[in-house]
Amino acid sequence: MDNVESAIPENVDPRRLQVVLKDLGWDEVGGREGVYARYSPSRPEGSSRTTPSVLIPLDQTASDFRLLMHSALLQLSRERDFWTRSLYPRIALSSSDEFRFRKESRAPSGLISWRSGERLIESARRTLLAGAKYYLGPERHYVNRHGRFASRYLDRVMMGQTAPGSYIVTALAPPDDEVSLKPSPGALPSAWDPGSIRLRTVNEAVAHAVGATVEALEHFRSSGSLSGFESGVVDGVSYEMTNAIIGIATNADEADLTIEWDKASAPPIDLENRFEFRASDVPTLTQAAIRLAEDQSISHVSITGRVHLLAKKQAGSPGVFGVDSLLSTGPRKVRVRLADDEDYHEAIRAHEEDLAIQVSGRLEKEGNLSWLYDATVIRTLGPLDEYEASRRSRSEANTDQLDLF
Repeated sequence: MDNVESAIPENVDPRRLQVVLKDLGWDEVGGREGVYARYSPSRPEGSSRTTPSVLIPLDQTASDFRLLMHSALLQLSRERDFWTRSLYPRIALSSSDEFRFRKESRAPSGLISWRSGERLIESARRTLLAGAKYYLGPERHYVNRHGRFASRYLDRVMMGQTAPGSYIVTALAPPDDEVSLKPSPGALPSAWDPGSIRLRTVNEAVAHAVGATVEALEHFRSSGSLSGFESGVVDGVSYEMTNAIIGIATNADEADLTIEWDKASAPPIDLENRFEFRASDVPTLTQAAIRLAEDQSISHVSITGRVHLLAKKQAGSPGVFGVDSLLSTGPRKVRVRLADDEDYHEAIRAHEEDLAIQVSGRLEKEGNLSWLYDATVIRTLGPLDEYEASRRSRSEANTDQLDLF
């Protein structure tokens, strides 16, 4: 590769390099215990291609250790694709737990439509945020609760390159890195230890919450009941996690999340590391998201429609937008005041791409205006012309950006 010298990381742990090479299909073919090991890539049966073995120095106290390690990495980097996509991202970090979000669609293998790719990255981000919020405590719908902690966690996570053969978003979360833990607003001083915690504990919470949501899906498949989502809240099921998985599963021929725990740390006990999602599960997840977003003490409604205006988002405010309902009953136009600023970006996307959008919230009448308060975007649907209602009460007056106040 070009300028490879500058791309070789410093202070590579030889034992970690051994683990990574083994994970990537290389075999130990010789060596001297505690001094060096020799590795060679596995050769497919019948293949005549030979790749020279690589000598990995093991004694970090030896005077020539740095020189030998540099030579080994330089040799490995000559296989450009292997180095840039597989090896370098894993040794550049001292260690990492890997979350691989994979989605296969009708596009050729390794490719994905631009919009779907954006959605997958957004859904991967939301999955990590939802799991981090669960670490601080279970909730049906977090809205903005624990958002600062979840953002600090995400700031410690790296994004890797996609893997060949599939479209995969990779999140690298160093298990021994730390994220600060501070009291929740309004909580007693003793509620949380205002110190720091290892990222591994939050990574485990993400896996636990995803697993609980998948279990709730399996319960629905066998029983037809959404009760698994309700009872699973204590284990990490939430509106946020359910909505994140909707984005991964939508329009996917295949979709899954695979977690590879860094082998330098003891692996978690009793945690699954691979979760599959089906496009056929999206309607179920949507129903569950609506239920989890509801405040049980307040009557909520769900509206499907077109975003016809956007209020300029103010600092500290989740945002407001207008919806023309495509339903045959209920108000024709609704102004939506969001509960969670994460959802404002979905409203913008629906507006820009002319997509139908489904929102849920507390419906109130103020004069001639219908408002949906504490609202949540359940999901963006397909193109508007596929969801247009047969009747419309009146033509649109304004479709551009508008200040509602």
